[in-house]
Amino acid sequence: MDRDVLKKLVLSDELGGLLTRVKEVIVPESREAILELAMGRRGEGTFDVCFEVEGKGPVQEATVVRCKNGISVNYCEDYMRRRDPGSMVIGDSMPTDKITHEERYGKPFAETRQKTLAWLENRDSLILLPFMAGPSELGLGYPSLLVCPTNAAFFALALVDLQGFIPKAEVFDDFKPRAVVYVAPPFRHTDYDGKQVVVHNRSDDLHEVFAYNLYPGPSAKKGIYAVLLDIGEQEGWSTLHASTVRVVTPYELTSVIMHEGASGGGKSEMIETYQREPDGRLKLATNTVTGEETFLRIADALELNPVTDDIAIAHTSLQNENSRRLVVADAESGWFVRVDHITEYGALPEIEKSAIHPPEPLVFLNMDAAMNATCLIWEHVMDSTGEVCPNPRFVMPRRLQKNVVNGSVEVDIRSFGIRTPPSTAENPNYGIIGMFHVLPASLAWLWRLVAPRGFANPSISDGAGAESKMVSEGVGSFWPFATGKKVAHANLLLQQIMSTPSTRYILIPNQHIGAYHVGFAGQWATREYVARRGGVKFRHESLSESRCPILGYALEEMKVDGTRISRRFLKVHTQSEVGIEGYDKGAKILTDFFKQELRQYLTPELNPMGRQIIEACLNDASVQAYYDFIPHNFFTN
Repeated sequence: MDRDVLKKLVLSDELGGLLTRVKEVIVPESREAILELAMGRRGEGTFDVCFEVEGKGPVQEATVVRCKNGISVNYCEDYMRRRDPGSMVIGDSMPTDKITHEERYGKPFAETRQKTLAWLENRDSLILLPFMAGPSELGLGYPSLLVCPTNAAFFALALVDLQGFIPKAEVFDDFKPRAVVYVAPPFRHTDYDGKQVVVHNRSDDLHEVFAYNLYPGPSAKKGIYAVLLDIGEQEGWSTLHASTVRVVTPYELTSVIMHEGASGGGKSEMIETYQREPDGRLKLATNTVTGEETFLRIADALELNPVTDDIAIAHTSLQNENSRRLVVADAESGWFVRVDHITEYGALPEIEKSAIHPPEPLVFLNMDAAMNATCLIWEHVMDSTGEVCPNPRFVMPRRLQKNVVNGSVEVDIRSFGIRTPPSTAENPNYGIIGMFHVLPASLAWLWRLVAPRGFANPSISDGAGAESKMVSEGVGSFWPFATGKKVAHANLLLQQIMSTPSTRYILIPNQHIGAYHVGFAGQWATREYVARRGGVKFRHESLSESRCPILGYALEEMKVDGTRISRRFLKVHTQSEVGIEGYDKGAKILTDFFKQELRQYLTPELNPMGRQIIEACLNDASVQAYYDFIPHNFFTN
C-alpha cells in the first residue's frame, strides 16, 4: 500500500494496523483497474470466485465472465441471486427494533468480528476503496471505505458503480471514514448456515457493515442505504425509498413525481418509458376471466428526466421554505436496474441500447452470458429449478444515463406503489385498488408505515409474494435497511409530510386491478394523466370517497390524451367479475392488515398527531376524517 495514501486516512489503530500487516493492499487508481482485478488479473475470459472454507475446502461462490459490454456475474446458488429480507443483523448494543446478533445466534458479535478482521489480515491481497456515501456534490457525502478480498473485485466494481469512489490520487487529507464495509464470504458457511448475513455494528461516529455474502443488494447497495438512514435518524432527516422523475408534457407542462414503495413496487418503471405494442399502443389491461384486452393510444409521449432510481435523500438542508414542497436528490452514483420485465428484444429499446452499447463496460448479474459475446439483458439465467431467475440486474452508473437531472428537485406528486393480486367475487383478495387514488396526507403517512410488499415480488427470496400473502415492508418501505427504531422513522416521516403541504399524494397499484392484469401499464397511464393535467388538483365533483376508506378518494372519470378510461378501472367494485361483495371482502383483507401493522407504533415515543391518526384507522375513520387531520387542499373550488 502506498504509504502516502495511508497517511491521509484517519483510521482506528485496529484498522490501521490490519492494513499495514496485509501483504498487499490495492487502492485503485481507476475503474478500469478494478475491472481487470475482477477478471483475476490474468486477462482470461472467465474467473471463478473461490474461497477456502474451514471444514469444506475450496468453495466457489460465483463465476465472472468477460463480455463485450462488461462483466457478467452468476452465483452458484439460486438463493444468492436475490436479496434475503432477513439478512440484516445488528451487532451492537445501541437502540434498535431489529434482531441482534446475540438474539439470533446466541452470542455477541464481538468474537465473530475479531475473527473476521483476522481473516482479512491474512489475505494475500485486499482492495481498499475510498468512497462517499450520499451525494458529495451537494455537500451531503460521508467518507467511507470498502475492505474487500481482491479475488472478489467484481463486488468492489459493483459498489463503485452504485456509490462512486475516490481514485488513489484524489484521496484527500484527514479522510476519516464514517462507514466501513468489510467483505468476508467464508463466514457465511462457517458461522451462518450458508445464509446471507450482513451485520451492522454501529457506534456514535462509525457504522461498520460486515458483508458475509457477495450479492451486492443487501450490502453494497442497501448496506450504504442503512448508513444514511442511521445518520439521518440521529440528525433528524430521512432518506426515502423512491424513484423520482421530472416529466415534461408535449404542452411543456412540467411536474416532478416521486414514487415510493417496496422492492417491485414500480420505482424503476416510473422513470422508464412504457412498453409499446408493435402499432405503438399501450396494452392497458387483460381480463383474467374473459381474456378481453384493453389498449390505450397515446399520440405524443412525455419527456422523462430521471432524478433518482431507488434512494432519494431528503435532507433538511435541501428544503425550500417558500415552496413548501418536499425536496430530494439522488443519494446514489448508480442504479441497480432490474430487467425481469424485459424478456425479448425490443421490449424497452432505450434501456436495451444503454446496456448493449454502453460507453464503458457494465456489471451484469443473473444473465445467461457467453465469454467475449454481448450480454443481452433479456437472456436471464435459469435457476436450478428450471425456472428463469426472477431477479436479473445490471448496474448503470448515473453519469452514463441520458437526460438525468442533477442536483435537487421539488416534488409535486408523491406516489406510493403496491403489487396487487387478481381479485374476483369467487377469489376475493386485496387487489381492489383502482388505477390510482388520491390520498389525504394522513393516509399517505399510514401507507408509508404499513408499506405492503405485495404480490409476486421478484426481488425477494422468501416466496411470500408468490402466495399473494400480505407482508409489510415496514416503515417508509425502507425498514428492511434501517438499523434503529421504527417509531423514530415514523415520526420523521410524519413531520416531513406536515411540513411540505404543497406536495400531493396518490396511490398506484401494479400487476392487477380487480380481475384485470395490468402489469405496470396502469402506473404508466397514471403518469401520463397527472402530468398532462399539471398535477392532482380536482373539482369536488371529480372525486368521491372510496368505498374502502384507507384508499382515500377515487376518480369519477379519467381521460388520457383524449381516450376515456373505463370506470371499472377507477372503481373496482363496478367490475362485474368483482362486484360489491367481492370488493368488500378484499377491503376487509386490506383494512385488517393495516390495523394489524399499525398497532405496533402506539408507543409513548410516537408523535401525538400520529397517535390520533392511527387510532382513527383502528376505529374505521372516514376519508373526510383523514383529510381533516392534515388538510392539504387538492380541490380547485
